[in-house]
Amino acid sequence: MSTSPRPSPATLSDLDALPEDLIGEIIDGVLYSRNRPSPAHQYAAAGIVSDLVPPFGRGQGPGGWWILPEPALAQPGSPHFAPDVAGWRRERIRALPAGAISVVPDWICEILSPTTRRHDHLVKMPFYARIGVAFAWLVDAESRLVFAHRLDAGEWRPIGTFSDETEARIPPFDGVPLNVSAWWMPTEGSSP
Repeated sequence: MSTSPRPSPATLSDLDALPEDLIGEIIDGVLYSRNRPSPAHQYAAAGIVSDLVPPFGRGQGPGGWWILPEPALAQPGSPHFAPDVAGWRRERIRALPAGAISVVPDWICEILSPTTRRHDHLVKMPFYARIGVAFAWLVDAESRLVFAHRLDAGEWRPIGTFSDETEARIPPFDGVPLNVSAWWMPTEGSSP
């Protein structure tokens, strides 16, 4: 994770100028760039999305949510940032816009990796608290852990740690049991 110190805030043009092998975001006027995610990161994100969308996004259960992987979000001073996965209650956002979403998500999920762990903890989590995201999950695909948090008076409060549960009830999606153990990429010699 690198930052680009500059005298003026980063712009979308700076983001567009990044080399093709990097992805980036602008938070509080600072351009952050990183390598593309690892297979374990992508596997965990895909598992989370595939488990949440049917019951919550498509109404095959409690319903009432938009769940998106890597959505382009925009807030004042932060014209482009993207959590690994984010969700909005449909009562707050009736239809998704064609471009960047300016409505603060109700829930975000960041998949930690060796190159993003520090950035996710020190930059993104305080930023998400400041803009009012209600729930945050930090998923450590290497350690096979999910750390769930709830925003309380501007501070993140832990609400649970999950690992290999097959019927975890994790807020705000505790209306349906989730198979957390399926989010981890199989290791060599193990069965999927």
